[in-house]
Amino acid sequence: MLQPKAGEVIVDVTAGRGGHAYALAQSAGGDATVVLFDLDKANLDFATERMRNLGVSVVPIHANFTTARNECKNRGLRADCVLADLGFASNQMDNPKRGMSFMSDGPLDMRLNPETGITAADVIRSTPEKELADIIYQYGEEPYSRRIAQKIVQERAKEPILSTVRLAQIVRDAYGARARSSRTNPATRTFMALRIVVNGELAALDALLADVETGCRKIDNCGWLNHGARIAVISFHSLEDRRVKQSFVALEKNGLAKRLTRKPLRASEVEMATNTRSRPAKLRAVTLPREEK
Repeated sequence: MLQPKAGEVIVDVTAGRGGHAYALAQSAGGDATVVLFDLDKANLDFATERMRNLGVSVVPIHANFTTARNECKNRGLRADCVLADLGFASNQMDNPKRGMSFMSDGPLDMRLNPETGITAADVIRSTPEKELADIIYQYGEEPYSRRIAQKIVQERAKEPILSTVRLAQIVRDAYGARARSSRTNPATRTFMALRIVVNGELAALDALLADVETGCRKIDNCGWLNHGARIAVISFHSLEDRRVKQSFVALEKNGLAKRLTRKPLRASEVEMATNTRSRPAKLRAVTLPREEK
């Protein structure tokens, strides 16, 4: 979808460990510029080092992708390829100390940038019951949100909820007998909701999509997107995918871009078998008009 070429500017707004950026840089060949954004400084450093021997210029930026438009403009860069992979890096999910997962015990953190911001434990400790229920329902699409919030409030009154395993067990207890028939771990939606709130994920995505629209409108007036630029977003749940779909449909309707994907691209059965985390992934892409000769 992105088809990077030599000399182009490639912007990976969620660099992670640099897997996507590396593949894009290889495809582009020499003289490309690769701009890497990530909130996780350790991952950003790893991704930057990974690019060292590819013959491309690398611009690492330790910041949220909501700054991508301004950072590119300030550097005089106009993007030809933009990729946003909205999933978490595997090393973040697999590290118990980051508190992203309930598969092993760890502190209830969940921050993408472990150097700043509130943690999931802070949200659990200080959020009123009704608001907590709304968070779990709105961002986790959890039908038992009120029951879960009530149970959390009851348990935090006894002692602080500080670990992933304890929170997962509290959610399971709130489910009661329903936990045995649940197709996924009962804590899945609650953990997703907390991660979204802790990292402001949906607000950040809305800001990025707004900046893409602005870039499309200002293509001839010193915008941050180049003529013919390609933008791709990989989302992992319906709250993200719905926003991306609506934004890209609106861009096409207003003559600002053309959709490259009428329906989202999904991983093949073979890929899902070897990489289970690809199962919920949906990729949507658009391209801007090319400059008239």
